[in-house]
Amino acid sequence: MANEPNSVFESSLDKTNLILKDIEQAYGWSKERRNQSFAALRTVLHLLRDRMPVQESVEFSAQLPVLVRGVYFDGWDPSNVPVKLNRDDFLYEVRRGFPYETDGGPERVVQVVLDTLRRHVTQGEWDDVRATMPRDLARMIP
Repeated sequence: MANEPNSVFESSLDKTNLILKDIEQAYGWSKERRNQSFAALRTVLHLLRDRMPVQESVEFSAQLPVLVRGVYFDGWDPSNVPVKLNRDDFLYEVRRGFPYETDGGPERVVQVVLDTLRRHVTQGEWDDVRATMPRDLARMIP
């Protein structure tokens, strides 16, 4: 039993690193650019979280590794959601929250992060997330 919390932490760290590595591989980034992959993940997660109703946001978060879930909820104020964002607003906020220049701009950042997240949650949950988005934003979700 004494090793169980450490095991949970290590498992979460491994899963988090896998998500970040997936983002890096999509861009062809080396591990030295981990800050960029983390910033991309954090930015898109926060915008996705703030666009969803509270219950759906909580259900989605349950499928994230514990460390990513902490990032997801960092700074969250559930009394201020869902924030009305259409596709253009969402991309504008990605540009504001992701301070790095990348090929493909904010559209590519969103696509890479969403493609990565899609591989780490169930299809049913992913369909629920997509269903909470306005039509123009839902089209961006794989």
